Amino acid sequence: MKILYRLLRYGIYLALTGALFGALAIGVTYWLIAPRLPSVDTLRDVRLQVPLRVYSADGRLIATFGETRRIPARIEEVPDRLKQAFVAAEDADFYRHRGIDFGGISRAVWLMVTTGSKHVPGGSTITQQVARNFFLSSEVSFTRKISEMFLAIRIENTLEKDEILGLYLNKSFFGNRAYGVAAAAEFYYGKTLDQLSLAECAMLASIPKFPSTGNPIANRPRALIRRTYVLQRMLENRFIDQAAFAAADKEPDLSYPHEPPIELEAPYLAEMVRLQAIEQLGNDALTGGYSVHTTLKSQAQEAANRGLHDSLFAYDRRHGWRGAEAHVELEPGAGKTEWDQHLIGYRAIAGLTPGLVTAADATHATVYLGKDETATLDLEAVAWARPYINENSRGAAPKRVDTVVTAGDIVRLAPDDEKGWALSQLPKAQGALVALDPGDGAILALTGGLSFQRSKFNRATQSARQPGSSFKPFIYSAAFEHGFTPASVVNDAPLVFPDPSRPNGLWAPKNDDDSFRGPVRLREALTRSINLVSVRLLDAIGVRYAREYFTRFGFNLSQLPENLSMALGTAAVAPLDMARGYAVFANGGFLIDPYFVREIVDRDGVVVYRANPALACADCPDTGAGTAATAAVPAPAPAAALAAIGSAHAAPAPVATVEPRYAPRTIDVRNSYLITSMMRDVIRRGTGSAAMSLKRQDLAGKTGTTNEHRDAWFAGFNAKVVAAAWTGFDDFSSLGRGEFGARVALPVWMDFMRAALQEVPEQPFDMPAGVVTVRVDRASGALASAADPDAILEVLRSEDVSRLATQIRPVEENADRQREAYDVF
Repeated sequence: MKILYRLLRYGIYLALTGALFGALAIGVTYWLIAPRLPSVDTLRDVRLQVPLRVYSADGRLIATFGETRRIPARIEEVPDRLKQAFVAAEDADFYRHRGIDFGGISRAVWLMVTTGSKHVPGGSTITQQVARNFFLSSEVSFTRKISEMFLAIRIENTLEKDEILGLYLNKSFFGNRAYGVAAAAEFYYGKTLDQLSLAECAMLASIPKFPSTGNPIANRPRALIRRTYVLQRMLENRFIDQAAFAAADKEPDLSYPHEPPIELEAPYLAEMVRLQAIEQLGNDALTGGYSVHTTLKSQAQEAANRGLHDSLFAYDRRHGWRGAEAHVELEPGAGKTEWDQHLIGYRAIAGLTPGLVTAADATHATVYLGKDETATLDLEAVAWARPYINENSRGAAPKRVDTVVTAGDIVRLAPDDEKGWALSQLPKAQGALVALDPGDGAILALTGGLSFQRSKFNRATQSARQPGSSFKPFIYSAAFEHGFTPASVVNDAPLVFPDPSRPNGLWAPKNDDDSFRGPVRLREALTRSINLVSVRLLDAIGVRYAREYFTRFGFNLSQLPENLSMALGTAAVAPLDMARGYAVFANGGFLIDPYFVREIVDRDGVVVYRANPALACADCPDTGAGTAATAAVPAPAPAAALAAIGSAHAAPAPVATVEPRYAPRTIDVRNSYLITSMMRDVIRRGTGSAAMSLKRQDLAGKTGTTNEHRDAWFAGFNAKVVAAAWTGFDDFSSLGRGEFGARVALPVWMDFMRAALQEVPEQPFDMPAGVVTVRVDRASGALASAADPDAILEVLRSEDVSRLATQIRPVEENADRQREAYDVF
């Protein structure tokens, strides 16, 4: 008995000694490690990485930028069954322990001893995982494990249990770049947390264990096994009953990738926003949870997209079928599995679906579209596909389907309301449209090409193309400052200038139709887009003066050639430049700066940036509204003009109220009115007359086509919207004979304006003070008497009327006057 008592006493001493040494070891370890442990107080204000979101002016999502998908969720927003699923799967004693589960640690130690591996399951509580996710690496070592345990104890002493669970749910990785349970719910199921079923909650709780290889998209069978395990753990912990378990376990998993719900297609502007946000907000731009609200209007943007697509497809069909996008050899007996392999790498672009022709004969072709869907094309569906020869000619219309497509061809199909599908092809021509509010420069719509995924080059802002005749209004405006009027007569007759750069040493500009009209009033010359009149005007006012004058419309001198070819639109401009220039006419003479970011809001809803654009306001102070045209205003380059919203204005801090700014007046309001009245005639009865189908009287604009039809333009406006559309080839190839701005670019502009102005009442261009309506002679442009049968109405500046009053002649002198007019220039 004494021996037993002695052994028991020795055992107690030994246990106490072991406990003492253990406590001492823990104390020493803590003393060594504690100074290197981070403060857990930072967890009270965790700033999780949240992607940048871009919205239209009316709140529709345009884009999401960032390497991670994350939607932070407050713990109050997490349903109980979702909390229970994670607790059951990861740490059933979570609400009972103080950060460390000694039982789990013991099991983990035993497994390490028996298996000889450090990679064993169990041992980490949810609190320890929070410590690891926020403060430590995933390194497998005893030092990291001990640090994790100490941090877990500190966390438990600092935060409430639900706060810890909330951090865990928001930080955990769920595969496919999804971080946090809310982002996982959206990506896998397209649902918010409160919409999840019990089975879906269990599936999400099963993912963090094997996020990359065990998620239901990467390996559905494995994920379903893991889901059953989570449901069993919920049953064992009495979170659910047997009936709920059975129902959830039988529920099929319907997960598939749900990309961010983009609500408005504006990728070119979204990329502009991304670059601006990085410049303005720094490295935190794409992870700080900022929301950028742009100036883009959904209805206008959709109209721009639709108009550009329709015009490019119409142009492409006019020029014929270039052949299949690719061709593959179909092996005998091949089926849908092999066909799917052939379609890998082909995605829908601009609404066109890729398909594989599996059979074709004289009357029909069968096209496999993937996902067990097929389409049938008959002769009517391919009737447009005359073979492309060059930009000016096509082959004969097809009489058999199999002369257009054959088995093994990879082609594009477009939806057809009547037939279901029709043959199509990706256009090679490109285009762009940009629309501004002339009152403050807000970009209302912008599309920089047919497809952003095919080409990220933004033709609306980055291109440098010749504007052709759409540049003429600026020349006429400069001429009016030199004393010309809409009634001035200029001779449309042949011209020859010395030009050492040409083989014969001469430059002989000509009109598009190679004809000459003789003396023409300037109003008619612009309406008919007569080239030689523009050349004579530029020659009369001087190239140097004209170049300086054009900077009043926002153009850089570097964009403008130093010769008379500028009269034919040989400047190098982007559609944004043209829209900005035309806005000066639309707003009565003010140079506005384009901008596209209305405000930036941080993750807490605080506005950290709000645009303060310079306003075109004739009745506001400090605008110079009562003066004539001021000296030329230095014009920033397009990129600089766009970047102006950034560097100096915003910082990640609340925005204070600022005083309004006003745009500078750069041309006389009367000058802008006269040019506008002439461009209204371009639409009423000139090269832009197709726009009369819009049934509006408040539109003005100008077509433009360059040599060999390389560029086609239309720029136009009313008092509320100004827009410029361009179409051409990126390699400067010809669009083909007959492809003028009125045929290629004007339809884009019309489709856009039809939708953009749908709910905008007509607003006439008010005649400013100092402009009067008078009667002038149709042939000479001189003031006419009341008895002149050829007199027409014209608008002139009052001082021009006074100057012309001395030139009134009797009606019977018309013939002599007409002969003299030929001597003008």
